[in-house]
Amino acid sequence: MNISSIIVKTKPENYDAVWINLKESNLCDVHFGDKEKGIIIITIEGKNVEEEIEKLRQIEEMPFIISADMHMSYCEEELDEMIKDIDINKTVKELNTEKKAEEISYFGSLKGKY
Repeated sequence: MNISSIIVKTKPENYDAVWINLKESNLCDVHFGDKEKGIIIITIEGKNVEEEIEKLRQIEEMPFIISADMHMSYCEEELDEMIKDIDINKTVKELNTEKKAEEISYFGSLKGKY
């Protein structure tokens, strides 16, 4: 199961129509937005990435939508695979080892680090 968050952008004058279209589309869940900025936050679900991309494509083609951009995605199967490879003892030891800030490497993600 995949779940992704989408930021939908529209003109403020079209906000209500877009909100209703999204709610009635059965493509997504509509969570909240900012009418003055023309931004609506939604989530989509799919059994795989291809299904999510198809839903995103359909949303992008809806009337009055300027853009619909995926910002966060969660893939249950991918997470399960990553958890199998985690050596929790090594990770805890690493996190509890004092280091100077200069000795810490950070690349914006810990994926593949441990």
